[in-house]
Amino acid sequence: SEVLIKPCAIFKDPFRRGPHVLVLCDTYQKLDDGTMKPLTLPSDGPTWGLQASNSRFHAENIFSHPTVAAAKPLFGIEQEYTLFEADGATPLGWPHGGFPGPQGPYYCSAGTENAFGRDVVEAHLVACLHAGIKISGTNAEVMPGQWEYQVGPCEGISAGDQVWVSRYIMQRVCEKYGVVVSFDPKPIRHGDWNGAGCHTNYSTAAMRDPACAATYTAQTGDFAGKELRGGFAKIIEAIELLGAKHAEHIAVYGKDNQHRLTGLHETASIDTWKYGVANRGASVRIPRDTFSAGYGYLEDRRPASNMDPYVVTSKIAATTLAVAL
Repeated sequence: SEVLIKPCAIFKDPFRRGPHVLVLCDTYQKLDDGTMKPLTLPSDGPTWGLQASNSRFHAENIFSHPTVAAAKPLFGIEQEYTLFEADGATPLGWPHGGFPGPQGPYYCSAGTENAFGRDVVEAHLVACLHAGIKISGTNAEVMPGQWEYQVGPCEGISAGDQVWVSRYIMQRVCEKYGVVVSFDPKPIRHGDWNGAGCHTNYSTAAMRDPACAATYTAQTGDFAGKELRGGFAKIIEAIELLGAKHAEHIAVYGKDNQHRLTGLHETASIDTWKYGVANRGASVRIPRDTFSAGYGYLEDRRPASNMDPYVVTSKIAATTLAVAL
């Protein structure tokens, strides 16, 4: 039952401030021969209060692979979440035992009648900035009581580090305000309500390079049969590699994601693979400005809000750069 921890990233402490720091650690078990093994929680049996196995260790192996390191993978992660009252059952802004008005006025909203929980959002933003998290924006989401913040761009393993610490800071902020944060991908499963995702934006140095000399003939989608050039060629090549392993990715993109990926509410069905330019109902979206410029990044819209960022980012890198896990 003994779990050993190893410091792997340090952030400024936004709560105690001063000289204090937050230390992110990964977890290990010490074997009888004295060697250290990354912690793997049993499928049944005691978990000692831990929430997950040590996925950082495996992700770091992928990001330190020469092929991946040379590609300089960048990630921008859109963390959606839902704020609940202290009962854990009533989203902020919802009447007890009932429903608010239909979706529409809440997205990127302002005003007491539409935006619920902004004090929490702003406090979290300030705390993350103090800690050194690369939080690059926030917005109210489609469902009342649902919000999003964006982390990145971050290179390699640091994307997972920053998302995990940002989630910890969110939980601490929610303590202060007496509310509960949920990362459930579909917290309200009945009715016309959006779920919560963790859209993962991704690029390599070649995809971002306006002078990239790569060529690629697309096999699927709107560009099938066309010879593409430059960074955009590398983007489409990566997308088609992701599509070839759609089921593998879905399997590790978060728990209960099937309730969110229905083909409705700005999602593609969990059983369907498709990509497109400016298509928010696709599995992977190509931003309009990326298509116009001919280089940039892609957005994988499949990950759930409760996804493990180490697993998702390393899986995307390994698939698109053809590195064995």
